[in-house]
Amino acid sequence: MGSFDNGGLAVSSSLEPRRSRIRRTLLCIAGLISVVLGLGIRTLSDAAWTGPAGDGLYAVLIYILVAILIPLRPKALIAAAAVTFCVMVELFQLTGLPAELGESWPPLRLVLGTTFGTADLLAYAGGAAVAYGVDRTTGTVVNNSRHL
Repeated sequence: MGSFDNGGLAVSSSLEPRRSRIRRTLLCIAGLISVVLGLGIRTLSDAAWTGPAGDGLYAVLIYILVAILIPLRPKALIAAAAVTFCVMVELFQLTGLPAELGESWPPLRLVLGTTFGTADLLAYAGGAAVAYGVDRTTGTVVNNSRHL
């Protein structure tokens, strides 16, 4: 079977579609779990930790969506793109427009937030870092699954 160069790594072309399918399936499952956890945390508790946890899970979801959109890019680039997107959304909150839009259609508050918070930036970085670590670990497991 042939192989091709994937960022410096030779990958068997016959295994790539299977790995990609497994990766996308795992990402979709992880995305659903992160949405359920994020909404559940905010619904079931109003404790101080729920805000940062929700923000971290938001970054996890963004990481997953970016990974689904550009699956063959390096995971560090995916993490950087996720954090960048989250920071841009947080900075957008400084305009007041997300709060206004959230008043018009409340579900937008879940996507755009309403008020800027510097602590949110740390939660986004932490969430993206966790997603990156899990993605690297599961990627190693998937890549080594052919040896099972």
